[in-house]
Amino acid sequence: MSTFPNFRSPTVLLDHARHTMRFYHPRAIDPAGGLFHFFKDDGTVYDTRQRHLVSSTRFVFTYAMAYRHFQDPAYLEGLRHALRFLRAGHRDPISGGYAWLLDGDKVADDTQHAYGLAFVLLAYAHATMAGLEQARVWIGESFELMEKRFWDPQAGLYADEASRDWTLSGYRGQNANMHACEALLAAYNATGERRYLERAYTVADNITRRQAERCGGLVWEHYDAQWQPDWVYNVDDPENLFRPWGYQPGHFTEWAKLLLQLEKRALGVLEQDLDWLLPTAERLFRVAVEKGWDAQYGGLCYSLAPDLSVCDAHKYFWVQAESAAAAAMLAQRTGNAEYWDWYQRLWEYSWTHMVDHEHGAWYRILDRQNRKLSDEKSPAGKVDYHTMGACYDIVAVLKEGGHD
Repeated sequence: MSTFPNFRSPTVLLDHARHTMRFYHPRAIDPAGGLFHFFKDDGTVYDTRQRHLVSSTRFVFTYAMAYRHFQDPAYLEGLRHALRFLRAGHRDPISGGYAWLLDGDKVADDTQHAYGLAFVLLAYAHATMAGLEQARVWIGESFELMEKRFWDPQAGLYADEASRDWTLSGYRGQNANMHACEALLAAYNATGERRYLERAYTVADNITRRQAERCGGLVWEHYDAQWQPDWVYNVDDPENLFRPWGYQPGHFTEWAKLLLQLEKRALGVLEQDLDWLLPTAERLFRVAVEKGWDAQYGGLCYSLAPDLSVCDAHKYFWVQAESAAAAAMLAQRTGNAEYWDWYQRLWEYSWTHMVDHEHGAWYRILDRQNRKLSDEKSPAGKVDYHTMGACYDIVAVLKEGGHD
């Protein structure tokens, strides 16, 4: 497309979020319970049985945010529907854990993931902020489960994976901690309880400062049980959905966003040093765009090798969306127009290549030349939580800056 809307208009971004939401609602609603998780480009559901914890929780988020912004009672009912299934379908009343994968009414994978519990916490926080008060008590329940089963007080971070009986594996990862930080900030927003903000600070500090010091000053994805970097984990599986090999430019920019959100929330509340948050956010963003941007075809690449060369040139939807949100936040926080330039560049690329203007939502993954790899727009895990979430994050920034 040769012309673009005004990406610094809240109305444009909210219209885009609404357009994206229409791809999922109401077709995602399964009258028998829960929501469908697998969609082709045109919205056709291609797997009606499998339910993934990540999609189930993210649907709670997307319906909660849509209801809060648009006040459509159908979104409130969708939120209630999604929340009911999270409790009734995924939660194990005996162990208190949450099934990672369901096949119909059977548990297909009962592995416990801190990453999954982080999204459970996020879901309950956003359901509460959307007015479903019954979810408020589940915020504390989820946090306490994470603390009991995954928190490593010596490392000041969450372990990653456990069996149904809560035996921990030796793997440690930053991704679960990053999303735990996000969820803890949401829990603080929903409750005002200081413990969530303090825990978010600890996690952010230990990943983006201490662990980064062990990894060339940047956030590496994978670690052993002693939190030493594992430089070869998944080196033969670089496109692993939740644990890709390499530095992730999208996670650098996602951390930049979270660090700025943490700074804003913690100012005047926490006594801890906050001076490192902005420079760390700026450094992570700068490396992401300087090393990850494809000057020939546009877009941010997926992964960087330890020497910061591109090792996976595919373009993923979430990387572009989270980076645009981070750019807007950095622009607003610093007054540096260069960040607005990156914001515009990211949106123009995404609008041209990633957004499906006909059917709605974003394509999940493109090759380096921006060609689709399949017609599966939204397999389990996607649900456009990143893209709509980025729009809402940016709208908040723009409204703060006086944009109508």
